[in-house]
Amino acid sequence: MSIVVRPRKVRLFAGLGAVVLFAAFTVAGVFMRETDTGANFRLSDQIAMVGIGIMLALGALWFTRPRVRADREGVEVRNMLGARRFPWSEVEQVSFPDGSPWARLELPDDEYVPVLAIQAIDGERAVTAMRELRRVRREAGADAEKQSDG
Repeated sequence: MSIVVRPRKVRLFAGLGAVVLFAAFTVAGVFMRETDTGANFRLSDQIAMVGIGIMLALGALWFTRPRVRADREGVEVRNMLGARRFPWSEVEQVSFPDGSPWARLELPDDEYVPVLAIQAIDGERAVTAMRELRRVRREAGADAEKQSDG
């Protein structure tokens, strides 16, 4: 019993954006020497344009990073800047507040961790992901109760 969830639409848009950025800067780099602007462009300028396209494309692909992975022991949330694992005993609630763009884990002391992998823009897929995440948490809680009773 484990699940892995990644956002769908953001990954699609980020992938398409990366391709467009790379293609645009590559085309600009290739045709740079042939423009009639009065500036002299060299091979190094063309290579730099392609390099800028690569860097911007990699920046766009960074938005494909979010993921949530849950199992009986806990949940791992990987957002843009890092990943953290929480045992279910630390998670008070898995919620999706009204109007919020993504889900979150409610922790003790009114803290929360955004779950960028489950986004409102994904519609029914986000609803299904929330149900599955809550189911895993519920089953983990039932397993913990069985172990403490036994």
